[in-house]
Amino acid sequence: MSARGRSYRYVGPVELEVAVRPGGGGCRIGSAADFDRWIAERSAAELAEPFTFVVGTDGVLRLAPRRSEHVACAGGRMVLSAGEIGFVREADRWTVGEVSNQSTGYCPDVISWPAVAHALDGVGLGRPSGFTHEVVFRRCPDCQEHNIVREDDFVCVFCGSDLPEAWNVDPTV
Repeated sequence: MSARGRSYRYVGPVELEVAVRPGGGGCRIGSAADFDRWIAERSAAELAEPFTFVVGTDGVLRLAPRRSEHVACAGGRMVLSAGEIGFVREADRWTVGEVSNQSTGYCPDVISWPAVAHALDGVGLGRPSGFTHEVVFRRCPDCQEHNIVREDDFVCVFCGSDLPEAWNVDPTV
């Protein structure tokens, strides 16, 4: 674990990971000026949907269009969190209207929120106190499939086995 929390490696389909090109990745948003430049280039249609985001192990937010793969946004690297994020304009400033840890490529735990909060605070964006939509990921110990736990039903949708209460998606952790 890093000082800012657990880091997550990519656990999604290999073909998406090998498609990542060197030097690629989402737009690095390390300051308010970076965000202002980035958001000014977005169309109204883009702003109507959430964006793909990652927080790199450097603690910096990276943004990409919604239908981008998280592994591409991260440039193939490990992350402190990943998900989707939407922005709204309130009282002459941008704030985060919605944010989730929904990334089936990294499957970050809900405890990754502090890394997201730190990155957003560093850019000066207003934000909620936590994920507005938390996604609970687990790997089935029997069939090894990744699951999204819904309504606290910790049962594998693929084989019916019980899923652990604690995050376990990355078998190397």
